[in-house]
Amino acid sequence: MTNHNGARNPSDDLARELLGKTYGELTPVQKSVIDLICAEAPSGVAAHLQLDDRTFWQRLADGVAAVGGSWGFIGAFGVFLLIWAGLNVWILGRYLGKPFDPYPFIFLNLLLSMLAAIQAPVIMMSQNRAAAKDRQQAEHDYMVNLRAELEIMRLHDKLDELRSREIEDLLRTQTEALQLLRDEVAELAGRKDAPVP
Repeated sequence: MTNHNGARNPSDDLARELLGKTYGELTPVQKSVIDLICAEAPSGVAAHLQLDDRTFWQRLADGVAAVGGSWGFIGAFGVFLLIWAGLNVWILGRYLGKPFDPYPFIFLNLLLSMLAAIQAPVIMMSQNRAAAKDRQQAEHDYMVNLRAELEIMRLHDKLDELRSREIEDLLRTQTEALQLLRDEVAELAGRKDAPVP
């Protein structure tokens, strides 16, 4: 394939050599790998994977998911429930006779329901963001692995070419040495047959 100046396109040549397709037939990821190989640039971590572009609400959702999905939260919440029950049953109920949420703790159930109703979608938002980030990371990993595989294929081809050249040079050298040896043998044989003066 030639560009508008009539010169060959190295990306197209490389795509044909390594993947057996024209550059235009490649997927966007394959094109980026071919471009990186042509530019001989390191893969590195993609900019969109390094950048923390989360909004305040997304960072808050991630924080809620991190706290809400931890053993520390479960332990602290268990302590809170024990204090709530102990305060209402023993301290305020038995000694003062005026618990603010008597057994069966209807107000506590209302609070827990509200907490669950708010916490579940916030955790799901965080998980969806994490899944999207994981997909981007997987695509980047695929790109790096594809590049490594293609670079290894190129190295194999170069090594095979070098080996072929070395074998050709060795055969040429051996042929020349053999011809010199034959010439010397013929010369020595000619001297033996020559009459002695």
